[in-house]
Amino acid sequence: MFTGIITDIGKIISIKKTGDTRLVIGSSYDTDSIDIGASIACSGVCLTVIEKTPDSFTVEASDETLSCTNVGTWGKGTQINLERALKMGDELGGHIVSGHVDGQAKLTKIKKIGDSHELHFKAPDNLKYFIAAKGSATLDGVSLTVNEVNDDIFTINIIPHTWENTTFKNLKENDMVNIEIDMLARYVARLNERE
Repeated sequence: MFTGIITDIGKIISIKKTGDTRLVIGSSYDTDSIDIGASIACSGVCLTVIEKTPDSFTVEASDETLSCTNVGTWGKGTQINLERALKMGDELGGHIVSGHVDGQAKLTKIKKIGDSHELHFKAPDNLKYFIAAKGSATLDGVSLTVNEVNDDIFTINIIPHTWENTTFKNLKENDMVNIEIDMLARYVARLNERE
C-alpha cells in the first residue's frame, strides 16, 4: 500500500527484455534499507525489487503490466516518480493507493494559473465514471484531488511544490499517464453491480 506522496524521482538506467522486462532504476534511496522482495511504486506501478546496488534497484514488469501502463514507453534516462511502501505508523498524507494501475489517461492541455498548473486529462471510457469532482485520483503515482469533470475530461491543479518534486514538470500535451482510480469508487461500483 502507498499514499501517493512521492519521495524521490528515479531515472531509468537500463532496460532489458528477457521473459519479462527488467528495469534498473537509479535512486537516491538508501538501498541498504530496501529488502529484496520489497514493493516500490514506480510512477504509480507497484513493482517488486529483485536486485539492488548502492545507488539503484532492479524490478521486472510483466507483459500484463506493459499492456495497461506507460512502462513500455520508458527508455534509458526516463524520470519516474517513486514511493516506497507504507510502514505501520507512517503518515497517510495522500489517500490509500494500491499501486494497481487501472489504465492510462491522456494529457490534453496544460494551463498556467498563477504559480500553479491546471492539467486537463482525457480518461478512458471504462474509467470515466469512477472520477468525481473533489474526489481523489492517482496519476503517475501522485495522489491528487480532481477539480472538475466534464464527461471524460477531468482537471487537476498542480501546486508549485508538486510540480517541482514530481515528473509532472516533464509532461507535454498528448503524453499518457498511469491512472489508478480511487479504491472506494472501485468497490462502490462493484457493489452496485449486484443490484
